[in-house]
Amino acid sequence: MSAMEQLEGLHKGQELPLQRDVAVISIPFGKTITLPEDSVVSVMQAKGSSVSVAHEGRLYLVEGANLDALGLEALPRPTLPEDATDDEIEAFVWEQLRTCFDPEIPVDIVELGLVYGCRIERLISGERIVTIRMTLTAPGCGMGDVIAADARNKILGAPQISQVHVDIVFDPPWSREMMSDEAKLELGMF
Repeated sequence: MSAMEQLEGLHKGQELPLQRDVAVISIPFGKTITLPEDSVVSVMQAKGSSVSVAHEGRLYLVEGANLDALGLEALPRPTLPEDATDDEIEAFVWEQLRTCFDPEIPVDIVELGLVYGCRIERLISGERIVTIRMTLTAPGCGMGDVIAADARNKILGAPQISQVHVDIVFDPPWSREMMSDEAKLELGMF
Protein backbone atom coordinates (compact mmCIF):
# COMPACT_ATOMS: atom_id res chain seq x y z
CA MET A 1 0.00 0.00 0.00
CA SER A 2 1.40 3.42 -0.97
CA ALA A 3 1.95 6.22 1.54
CA MET A 4 -0.96 8.21 0.06
CA GLU A 5 -3.27 5.18 0.31
CA GLN A 6 -2.23 4.73 3.96
CA LEU A 7 -2.93 8.41 4.57
CA GLU A 8 -6.35 8.18 2.92
CA GLY A 9 -7.11 5.08 5.03
CA LEU A 10 -6.94 7.03 8.30
CA HIS A 11 -10.27 7.91 9.88
CA LYS A 12 -11.36 10.53 12.38
CA GLY A 13 -10.94 9.37 15.95
CA GLN A 14 -8.41 6.66 15.10
CA GLU A 15 -5.82 6.48 17.88
CA LEU A 16 -2.16 5.96 17.04
CA PRO A 17 0.88 5.69 19.34
CA LEU A 18 3.83 7.77 18.19
CA GLN A 19 6.70 5.57 17.02
CA ARG A 20 9.32 8.26 17.69
CA ASP A 21 9.66 11.84 18.89
CA VAL A 22 8.16 14.04 16.18
CA ALA A 23 8.17 17.74 15.31
CA VAL A 24 4.60 18.98 14.79
CA ILE A 25 2.97 22.34 14.12
CA SER A 26 0.71 23.44 16.97
CA ILE A 27 -2.82 24.50 15.98
CA PRO A 28 -3.74 27.38 15.93
CA PHE A 29 -0.42 28.95 16.94
CA GLY A 30 1.73 27.72 14.05
CA LYS A 31 4.72 27.01 16.30
CA THR A 32 6.79 23.85 15.94
CA ILE A 33 7.01 21.66 19.03
CA THR A 34 8.02 18.05 19.66
CA LEU A 35 5.61 15.34 20.79
CA PRO A 36 7.40 12.46 22.56
CA GLU A 37 7.57 8.85 21.43
CA ASP A 38 4.78 6.60 22.78
CA SER A 39 2.31 9.50 23.10
CA VAL A 40 -1.11 8.48 21.80
CA VAL A 41 -2.68 10.85 19.28
CA SER A 42 -6.14 10.83 17.79
CA VAL A 43 -6.61 11.52 14.06
CA MET A 44 -8.79 14.57 13.35
CA GLN A 45 -8.29 14.98 9.59
CA ALA A 46 -6.00 13.46 6.95
CA LYS A 47 -5.91 15.71 3.89
CA GLY A 48 -3.27 16.65 1.37
CA SER A 49 0.04 15.38 2.67
CA SER A 50 -0.58 16.15 6.36
CA VAL A 51 -2.55 14.76 9.27
CA SER A 52 -4.23 16.85 11.98
CA VAL A 53 -4.11 15.07 15.33
CA ALA A 54 -5.29 15.71 18.87
CA HIS A 55 -3.11 15.08 21.91
CA GLU A 56 -3.99 16.01 25.50
CA GLY A 57 -6.71 18.42 24.41
CA ARG A 58 -4.60 20.25 21.82
CA LEU A 59 -4.41 20.01 18.05
CA TYR A 60 -1.28 19.51 15.95
CA LEU A 61 -0.36 19.11 12.29
CA VAL A 62 1.95 16.24 11.33
CA GLU A 63 3.61 16.86 7.97
CA GLY A 64 4.02 14.14 5.35
CA ALA A 65 7.78 13.78 5.89
CA ASN A 66 7.02 12.81 9.52
CA LEU A 67 4.23 10.30 8.91
CA ASP A 68 6.56 7.47 9.95
CA ALA A 69 6.06 8.72 13.51
CA LEU A 70 2.41 7.62 13.11
CA GLY A 71 3.47 4.19 11.85
CA LEU A 72 2.84 5.12 8.21
CA GLU A 73 5.24 5.47 5.33
CA ALA A 74 6.77 8.95 5.31
CA LEU A 75 6.16 11.03 2.22
CA PRO A 76 9.29 12.43 0.60
CA ARG A 77 9.76 16.17 1.01
CA PRO A 78 8.59 17.89 -2.16
CA THR A 79 11.49 19.16 -4.22
CA LEU A 80 12.57 20.28 -7.69
CA PRO A 81 15.65 19.57 -9.78
CA GLU A 82 18.45 22.16 -9.44
CA ASP A 83 17.95 23.31 -13.06
CA ALA A 84 14.18 23.95 -12.74
CA THR A 85 12.85 26.83 -14.83
CA ASP A 86 10.93 29.78 -13.38
CA ASP A 87 7.70 28.29 -14.77
CA GLU A 88 8.46 24.95 -13.11
CA ILE A 89 9.14 26.69 -9.81
CA GLU A 90 5.86 28.62 -9.97
CA ALA A 91 3.96 25.42 -10.84
CA PHE A 92 5.68 23.72 -7.87
CA VAL A 93 4.58 26.51 -5.51
CA TRP A 94 0.95 26.23 -6.64
CA GLU A 95 1.10 22.42 -6.40
CA GLN A 96 2.33 22.68 -2.80
CA LEU A 97 -0.38 25.22 -1.92
CA ARG A 98 -2.96 22.69 -3.13
CA THR A 99 -1.73 20.31 -0.42
CA CYS A 100 -2.40 22.86 2.36
CA PHE A 101 -5.68 22.62 4.26
CA ASP A 102 -7.32 24.55 7.03
CA PRO A 103 -7.27 21.84 9.75
CA GLU A 104 -11.04 22.27 10.14
CA ILE A 105 -12.08 22.33 6.46
CA PRO A 106 -11.60 19.38 4.05
CA VAL A 107 -10.83 21.59 1.01
CA ASP A 108 -7.38 22.93 0.06
CA ILE A 109 -6.65 26.64 0.39
CA VAL A 110 -6.43 27.23 -3.38
CA GLU A 111 -9.86 25.70 -4.06
CA LEU A 112 -11.27 27.65 -1.11
CA GLY A 113 -10.16 30.83 -2.87
CA LEU A 114 -7.89 31.87 -0.01
CA VAL A 115 -4.76 32.37 -2.15
CA TYR A 116 -4.84 35.72 -3.95
CA GLY A 117 -1.44 35.48 -5.57
CA CYS A 118 2.10 34.22 -5.65
CA ARG A 119 5.16 36.29 -6.56
CA ILE A 120 8.60 34.79 -7.11
CA GLU A 121 11.64 37.07 -7.08
CA ARG A 122 15.08 35.94 -8.20
CA LEU A 123 18.10 37.05 -6.21
CA ILE A 124 21.50 37.70 -7.78
CA SER A 125 22.66 34.37 -6.30
CA GLY A 126 19.97 32.57 -8.33
CA GLU A 127 17.90 31.71 -5.26
CA ARG A 128 14.30 32.76 -5.15
CA ILE A 129 12.06 34.40 -2.59
CA VAL A 130 8.41 33.43 -2.75
CA THR A 131 5.71 35.73 -1.44
CA ILE A 132 2.21 34.30 -1.05
CA ARG A 133 -0.67 36.72 -0.65
CA MET A 134 -3.64 35.05 0.96
CA THR A 135 -6.61 35.59 3.21
CA LEU A 136 -8.65 33.60 5.69
CA THR A 137 -12.35 32.74 5.65
CA ALA A 138 -12.89 35.31 8.42
CA PRO A 139 -10.66 37.97 10.04
CA GLY A 140 -10.99 36.20 13.41
CA CYS A 141 -9.98 32.79 12.01
CA GLY A 142 -7.21 31.44 14.21
CA MET A 143 -5.76 29.08 11.59
CA GLY A 144 -3.68 31.62 9.67
CA ASP A 145 -0.40 30.84 11.42
CA VAL A 146 -0.86 27.09 10.94
CA ILE A 147 -1.72 27.40 7.25
CA ALA A 148 1.19 29.80 6.69
CA ALA A 149 3.67 27.47 8.47
CA ASP A 150 2.41 24.46 6.50
CA ALA A 151 2.73 26.30 3.16
CA ARG A 152 6.16 27.69 4.05
CA ASN A 153 7.54 24.26 5.04
CA LYS A 154 6.26 22.56 1.89
CA ILE A 155 7.49 25.24 -0.51
CA LEU A 156 10.94 25.33 1.10
CA GLY A 157 11.45 21.77 -0.21
CA ALA A 158 12.74 23.27 -3.46
CA PRO A 159 16.47 24.02 -3.18
CA GLN A 160 16.11 27.14 -5.36
CA ILE A 161 13.73 28.76 -2.86
CA SER A 162 15.54 30.34 0.06
CA GLN A 163 12.65 32.19 1.73
CA VAL A 164 8.88 32.07 1.77
CA HIS A 165 6.81 34.97 3.05
CA VAL A 166 3.10 34.51 3.61
CA ASP A 167 1.21 37.79 3.77
CA ILE A 168 -2.26 37.38 5.23
CA VAL A 169 -4.54 40.19 4.04
CA PHE A 170 -8.22 40.94 4.44
CA ASP A 171 -8.74 43.24 1.46
CA PRO A 172 -10.57 42.17 -0.53
CA PRO A 173 -12.50 40.20 2.07
CA TRP A 174 -13.05 36.52 1.35
CA SER A 175 -16.51 35.38 0.27
CA ARG A 176 -17.89 32.02 -0.77
CA GLU A 177 -18.00 33.23 -4.39
CA MET A 178 -14.19 32.91 -4.39
CA MET A 179 -14.46 29.14 -3.91
CA SER A 180 -14.14 26.84 -6.89
CA ASP A 181 -17.18 24.83 -7.94
CA GLU A 182 -15.39 21.70 -6.67
CA ALA A 183 -14.96 23.27 -3.22
CA LYS A 184 -18.62 24.32 -3.10
CA LEU A 185 -19.65 20.79 -4.04
CA GLU A 186 -17.36 19.22 -1.40
CA LEU A 187 -18.78 21.49 1.29
CA GLY A 188 -22.40 21.20 0.11
CA MET A 189 -22.66 24.92 -0.66
CA PHE A 190 -24.39 24.81 -4.05
